[in-house]
Amino acid sequence: MNRVEPIFKITKSMQHLLNVEITNKNREQVIGMLQQKIEEREQILQDLTQPYSIEEEALGIEVVKLNQQIEMKMNVIFDQIKVELKLMKKKKKFNNSYTNPYQHVQSSDGYFMDNKK
Repeated sequence: MNRVEPIFKITKSMQHLLNVEITNKNREQVIGMLQQKIEEREQILQDLTQPYSIEEEALGIEVVKLNQQIEMKMNVIFDQIKVELKLMKKKKKFNNSYTNPYQHVQSSDGYFMDNKK
C-alpha cells in the first residue's frame, strides 16, 4: 500500500460529501464532517515525506485534481453563507426600524429658535 492512498481516500470521501445535496438543515453537519476530514488529511500530509514512487506521484496528481473540485464546491457553499448573512442583516435592520421607526429621524420640531441677537 502506498503512502498517498489514505490521502486519496479521504479526499474522495470529501468529494462524495460535497456531492450530496446541501440544504440549510444539513449544512452545519456537512461543514463539521468536512472540517474533520480536512484535519485528518492534514495529519497524514504532515507525516508524508519524499521520495515518492511513480504510483504515489500519479495518485498525488489525482488528489490535486479532486482538491480543485472540492475547493470550487466549498467556495459555492461559502458564497451561499455570505448571501444568507447579508439577508439576515437586512432583516435585522428592517425589524429594528419596524419596532422603532423614529430612531433615525432628527427633527427640530418643538424647539424655539431665536434668530435675534
